[in-house]
Amino acid sequence: MSETASRIESAVTEIAEEMQARADRGKVADYIPELALVDPAGFGIAVIDNQGGVFAAGDCDTPFSVQSITKVFTLTLALGMVGDRLWRRVGREPSGSAFNSIVQLEHEHGIPRNPFINAGAIAVTDLILSGHEPREALGEILRFVQFLADDQTIKIDKAVAASEQRTGFRNRALANYMKSFGVIENPVDYTLGVYFHHCAIAMSCRQLAMAGRFLAHSGRHPTTGRSVIHMERARRINALMLTCGHYDGSGDFAYRVGLPGKSGVGGGILAIAPGKATIAVWSPGLDAAGNSHLGRIALELLTKRLGWSIFGG
Repeated sequence: MSETASRIESAVTEIAEEMQARADRGKVADYIPELALVDPAGFGIAVIDNQGGVFAAGDCDTPFSVQSITKVFTLTLALGMVGDRLWRRVGREPSGSAFNSIVQLEHEHGIPRNPFINAGAIAVTDLILSGHEPREALGEILRFVQFLADDQTIKIDKAVAASEQRTGFRNRALANYMKSFGVIENPVDYTLGVYFHHCAIAMSCRQLAMAGRFLAHSGRHPTTGRSVIHMERARRINALMLTCGHYDGSGDFAYRVGLPGKSGVGGGILAIAPGKATIAVWSPGLDAAGNSHLGRIALELLTKRLGWSIFGG
């Protein structure tokens, strides 16, 4: 094992032990009933470096609902389908508001601030749906994630999807408001059905880190060497993850961790060290902004120990 690999392995093992011993674990997302049942004691971490080395510890093979992290993959898929025409429907600016806020939509004529808040991701989902039946669009999203991760066993947690459909009143409000401005083109129930189901995709840290590798490889799938998305668009997705990936906690995450990242209320975070590695962490307890409490702390420790912040040091 190289010296660098040894440093990564030691850091991952030590951080997992530190996180599993901590008492301050945040609060699980209880507004989605199925997520409220998740044990807050879980913690997993997986790092895949750009030489293909895999370093994992804790509950790294426990599947969890990735929730909003799928917005990275739907954004990638949509950009591949329509290119920069996407930006007619959704902006690229940090929101500074909660992930399910409707306030900015009122001021900005139904155009979501960015593709990672719920309204923006619903608009992206609607674009993917256009010209397809909901089942076809959902299948395309799932197959894309399986392809990225080199893993056909990844699936949708139907219990979580059903739970979201029963309780997703704010998302319905967002979608109907955008529909009134023509931002949503398909029937709202169809778009939301696809959205709820792709947010309910379940992955382990190991699988999630695998799926995100193309963003650390300038848009290329490291197994095949083929382009998933153009290098410039991969860079722009990373930029959006840095500025918008943690809702109104994005600035603090950039300040503390210094990596592009995307969180989900299932407790996962996907982080990218461009040219170096992909990292996935999971701890279901959330902070006040809806991001994994211990996940963010673990990533801050990791980037400090390995010097991986994109800002140096």
